[in-house]
Amino acid sequence: MIDWANLPFGYLKTNSNTRCLFSDGKWGKVEVTDSENINMHMAATCLHYGQECFEGLKAYRGKDGKIRLFRWEENAKRINRSAARVGLPEVPQEIFKEMLYTLVKENADFVPPYGTGASLYIRPLMIGMSPRLGISASTEVLLILFCSPVGPYYKGGFKPIKVIVERGSDRAAPLGTGTVKVGGNYAAALNMSIKSHEMGYGAALYLDSKEKKYIDECGPANFFAIKGDKYITPKSTSILPSITNMSLQALAAKMGMTVEQRQFPLVELTECDEAAECGTAAVISPISAIFDPDENKTYTFGDQVNPGKTCVKLYETLVGIQYGDVADPFGWISFVE
Repeated sequence: MIDWANLPFGYLKTNSNTRCLFSDGKWGKVEVTDSENINMHMAATCLHYGQECFEGLKAYRGKDGKIRLFRWEENAKRINRSAARVGLPEVPQEIFKEMLYTLVKENADFVPPYGTGASLYIRPLMIGMSPRLGISASTEVLLILFCSPVGPYYKGGFKPIKVIVERGSDRAAPLGTGTVKVGGNYAAALNMSIKSHEMGYGAALYLDSKEKKYIDECGPANFFAIKGDKYITPKSTSILPSITNMSLQALAAKMGMTVEQRQFPLVELTECDEAAECGTAAVISPISAIFDPDENKTYTFGDQVNPGKTCVKLYETLVGIQYGDVADPFGWISFVE
């Protein structure tokens, strides 16, 4: 029996996953399996050379009992951009859709009930399978979609976290792979993630790798701040284009705010009313304070206890659309029936 109201953000075995193999220059048939394991050669390119990419999206159960997907087409587009960057083949949208919808239908019992605050997290994963010692692209590629019911990414839920500025390392290079969703970007940030948590911070805030002056990303998530009636988010050649951030920008504009995507100097935080990180996993994580150890300076936002009013409105609207409680004027929701 699953305790839906107290689910962690972690892996829980479900009924099945969907798979499709690319071989001899073409994608094969979509298959369904209950196996959680992958049989691969020890010299597979994904293991040695990091030839892989992945995605993250969610399915939600509304008050009406219907299962909803949020902007899955954007995930399909983004995994292809990531694949192209690391020499993997593009997956046709119709195959991605078949795998996605089949996965959700097969695991419908694992889509958490409405009102629990939980959702079904879906992880598409594309990996190079060909055995190689020399550096060359794999000609055999496996695409897997698996899922797990999850609770809030942060144990405290929608509550402010504290963040620490990181200057000692870079998550990604300006013209590297920061704009695509590949494992190496996350591996590069794991050490600082461990350290920041040990120091009592929820995440590390990365600055641009060239000048260490402008805000880049907040750990594994995009960053934004509220400055009066402006929604400001960094523009950089090393930031992953977040579907959540893109959606929040659209909502902010609809609310009458001015949306600015531009270089964001760290020192400008002194002028901001609210700050937050955003992404599929956490949606929005408000930030109460950002500590810069090199300057021994702390930027604080609001009363440092409660989320700011704009973050609350954006969060409630976006989550409301995802669960079907708020009208969807953008056509972001698809139903799995």
